[in-house]
Amino acid sequence: MAGDILAMLVNADFWVAVLRIATPLILGTLGVLLCERAGVLNLGIEGVMVAGALTGWLTVYLGASLWTGVLAAAATGAAIGLLHAVLTVPLALSQHVSGLAITLFATSVSYYAYRVSFPAVSTPPTIEPFAEMAWLPIPVLAKQTPMTLAALLAVPAIAWVLYRTPVGLAVRAVGENPAAAEGQGLNVIAIRTGAIVAGSALMGVAGAFLTLSAFNAFFFNMVNGRGWICVALVVFASWRPGKALAGALLFAFFDAMQLRLQQGGGEGVPYQVYLMLPYALSILALVLVARRAAYPQALMKRYVRGER
Repeated sequence: MAGDILAMLVNADFWVAVLRIATPLILGTLGVLLCERAGVLNLGIEGVMVAGALTGWLTVYLGASLWTGVLAAAATGAAIGLLHAVLTVPLALSQHVSGLAITLFATSVSYYAYRVSFPAVSTPPTIEPFAEMAWLPIPVLAKQTPMTLAALLAVPAIAWVLYRTPVGLAVRAVGENPAAAEGQGLNVIAIRTGAIVAGSALMGVAGAFLTLSAFNAFFFNMVNGRGWICVALVVFASWRPGKALAGALLFAFFDAMQLRLQQGGGEGVPYQVYLMLPYALSILALVLVARRAAYPQALMKRYVRGER
């Protein structure tokens, strides 16, 4: 077993798989991070990813370019995020209830739209997905698609926005103390709404990666709980983009490892143990880190202008 694991770790194809599995987690975690940095929990990510996966794929299937499909997925995520923002920011409804309702609504509508669009197909129609970036000199990146490169570049970009720009300062301020932020002349409702819309757009793109890059078709349950993993990874990352990247890669490492251990056919070990492995190890890592996490002080706390 030890020899198999060592051989796996020195195999470049293993690290290619790790980065591929991590890509939607990176995008989704960054989206959740933006929302929560502004003080709003967004449990609608699972539904947003499903809707983004369908919209992006269907846009390309109808004849548009792949990048147009990515933009369509981002627009879909932004629109759903705007709905969540209206419910939780100016109306100050429960962020938990709104997020779960968004997940149920977006998932159900997406599945219904797929059935209506393709009522008689037995196998999912396919598209031509993004090609690998063979021109890159780094072997692991050369076997990825442009969406993975975009996800990796999004990490320093969002970190720069959050910690080096007035916009990022405003987002962090309303996530820590919205009353004080409003006292400084900031529009809390507008800033929180903008953060939710931008974060949800990233979630939509995370879903589109599955249909436009990882696979070439849309099928039910393809998101498979990745949205909930992203919510947990934000806590693991202590709401910091760089740590979010590390957390996504860590989970992807465990996931890629269990797939190869299953293929190795460990005798006497039920396959469910391998399926459980990435989640169990991620929970352990989360428990070890979460106690020291510095969460936004206004997270999940409704804010009504003028209310003390």
